Amino acid sequence: MTDDIGAFVPGPRVHIEGRAGGPLSGLTFAAKDLFDVAGVPTGGGNHDWPTGRAVPSRHAWAVQTLLDAGATLIGKTVTDEVSLGILGENPFDGTPVNVRAPGRVPGGSSSGSAAAVAAGICDTALGTDTGGSVRVPASFCGLYGIRPTHGRIDITGMLPQAPTSDTTGWFARDAETFARVSAVMLGEAIPTVLPTRLVVAVDAFGFADAGVAAALQPMVKRLAGLIGHSREEVMAPQGLSVWARAQRALQPVEAYATFKDWLDTRNPRMAFSVARGLLAGASVPVSEQNWANLMRQEARARMAYLLPPGTILCLPTTPFPAPPTGQPLAVLDPLRDRITCLCAHGGLAGHPQVSLPGATVDGLPVGLSIIGAPGSDAGLVAVARALDAAK
Repeated sequence: MTDDIGAFVPGPRVHIEGRAGGPLSGLTFAAKDLFDVAGVPTGGGNHDWPTGRAVPSRHAWAVQTLLDAGATLIGKTVTDEVSLGILGENPFDGTPVNVRAPGRVPGGSSSGSAAAVAAGICDTALGTDTGGSVRVPASFCGLYGIRPTHGRIDITGMLPQAPTSDTTGWFARDAETFARVSAVMLGEAIPTVLPTRLVVAVDAFGFADAGVAAALQPMVKRLAGLIGHSREEVMAPQGLSVWARAQRALQPVEAYATFKDWLDTRNPRMAFSVARGLLAGASVPVSEQNWANLMRQEARARMAYLLPPGTILCLPTTPFPAPPTGQPLAVLDPLRDRITCLCAHGGLAGHPQVSLPGATVDGLPVGLSIIGAPGSDAGLVAVARALDAAK
């Protein structure tokens, strides 16, 4: 299918047929340009990244898994530079068009993957999520998206950023396709038994724009009716901004460690906002890192308390719909900070999270997220499927 929205990496598009007769036969997928595809340079969203690097000889685990299941790869998609972004604007490869919110960002860093699925160019697409890079574009583009339990999915062949937070995720437009792909990627059948308790994160709903919180209430009510028992709780007693501060201390430090040799030897071209972030990671004091590690332990303990087996928690995926494209950094920086406040728990605690479509604010999509205990990924997908069937 023609790419008229700038979702795919410029140049010839790779096309690899999936295995005949697999459970995903007939489906097409795209892979974020952080995933290795044999014989194709991994661009990483930065024109200097592939320089001096060998072309991959093997597919990334996630790519191979989908091909083995019968899905056909139709191309590699645009990403924020080396995944260091959350809005989806890339000065090298361009900003993919968000067909669900024209004139607005698709969300990043899995921008092209989300945009391609939203536009119907492919059925599903691979993304990565370190600080929100599947969850945010899923919300902005009106898609199903998953951040799996940290460490559950094999990330071999995926360009890393911050290893203690990095995950592989995927998108779909409809619940049934999402369930089919998830069963393959998770390596287990999607159950029919649902969780029995729901926690509503009142601090997260209070932090979101009032219009977002109101737009999500019908979904919350349907979810509560489906689960059968709900209660309200504060997710982050220390404060959502405190959890965000901890993630902003830990993630950039790891990112700088990942890319410092490349910076030193290649002096690469990159957007100012990306370079600024890497420099910030190089200068986080050890005392701040130590504090952030303690806060990570507190966040993990809090999430473990809130989410024993059989319980899920819901919150807005993002505090607002997709912002307009091309805004100055002075406008974007506070927006990024607010997004981090609703996404930091992913990197800190590592619980699985699914963003569900189904609400809009002034015609713009916003997602409702559900989070479960570690390893309950398939159960969250089951909830997504059941909620769609109950509409």
